[in-house]
Amino acid sequence: MRRRPAIQQAFDEARFGATRSLNVREPMLSGAEAVRRAEGWLRTKQVEQAGEVLVITGRGNNSPGQVGVVRDEIHKLLGRLRRAGVVAAMSEHTSGSFAVTLAPLRALFDAPARSRDGHQGRQRHPTPRYPGSLAGLTPETLARLRQLASVTLESLGFAVVDDAYVQAEMERAFTLLTRAGGHQLSEASLCAAIERALLEHEDLDG
Repeated sequence: MRRRPAIQQAFDEARFGATRSLNVREPMLSGAEAVRRAEGWLRTKQVEQAGEVLVITGRGNNSPGQVGVVRDEIHKLLGRLRRAGVVAAMSEHTSGSFAVTLAPLRALFDAPARSRDGHQGRQRHPTPRYPGSLAGLTPETLARLRQLASVTLESLGFAVVDDAYVQAEMERAFTLLTRAGGHQLSEASLCAAIERALLEHEDLDG
């Protein structure tokens, strides 16, 4: 496997650091496995507010027919994550890597297809992946999650928000943050993610 030039590697380490770089150019890694690793890592880095990160894919010189399967699959993934509110921007850093700017947490909750009145024409929330999961949270966490749900709905311009709709938004927010932070996300980590999202809304309003 061809290694990155030492000077390029040094510049990358200075710009991104060890914790903000992901290498998925392992020789036996399939495109699907690379996508699985990259998606989980990028979602986690968004929760951590990592900002700009580097995903190293390689150019595919050692692949059959020298077709960069991993690189192409990661490029497609970044496009999907951009539409999902995980990625804010991406660019080709080198012929075998992408520089990725992660979106703020509040972008996860944006839903432009929803109507602005909260009633007619609004789309149903997707079914939560963890039904009943809110029941195990402490009252303090539930209160902050409710606050985040209310702020999110208000930022989308909902004129009328009943309690049932706030509850649905709480479940959706929980699902999004849990998926972003990993299925084994602790309640403390969930609280930290909620606080970050609330701070982003406050900064936006300020």
